[in-house]
Amino acid sequence: MHRREGSVGGVGLPWDFAPIDADRLRLRIMTADDLDDVHAYQGREDVARYLAHGARSREEVAAAIAEYAAATRIAADGDWIEPAIEVAGRVVGHLHLKLHSVRHLGAEIGWTLHPDAAGRGYATEAATALLDVAFGAMGLHRVRAELDPRNAASVALCRRLGMREEAHHVRDFRDERIPGGWGDTGVWAILADQWEDRR
Repeated sequence: MHRREGSVGGVGLPWDFAPIDADRLRLRIMTADDLDDVHAYQGREDVARYLAHGARSREEVAAAIAEYAAATRIAADGDWIEPAIEVAGRVVGHLHLKLHSVRHLGAEIGWTLHPDAAGRGYATEAATALLDVAFGAMGLHRVRAELDPRNAASVALCRRLGMREEAHHVRDFRDERIPGGWGDTGVWAILADQWEDRR
């Protein structure tokens, strides 16, 4: 269930996180008990390749989980949640949703998945469940995804979610892990009415 505690301009904010159940998985707040599962993918170089941070140590993952666990409310610009994707009692990845603007009802979504769980539709199912909440209970107008255009799996997920490519920024950020030291950013997005039509 998703609890509303008032509204901002008639929108479903503030919004407090509660577990979200989909057909094969659950989105929930992470706990310290998830350290092994989360480090199993956040500690991998192949997973970190397309992320803003590099592969993380167990200590870095533990610190990240503590931050994730404390982020449970979307109410103001900059608020975010980072729910775990739990499948059969194991965390196989997580999602990210950050509110950019209460006034413009805009947010950004992201995802990270353990490679062993790839190709089974978990990322699509999890992102779909979170977007249903974003456009439903939260009342958002637009959700975007910013990603490395080389990340074919994320580009394909954006397409499966019905998002459209809006921009491809060339060499717009520094990343020493990329040959030449500069990376590109792809921007994909979908509007509430487009999501409703898709659903």
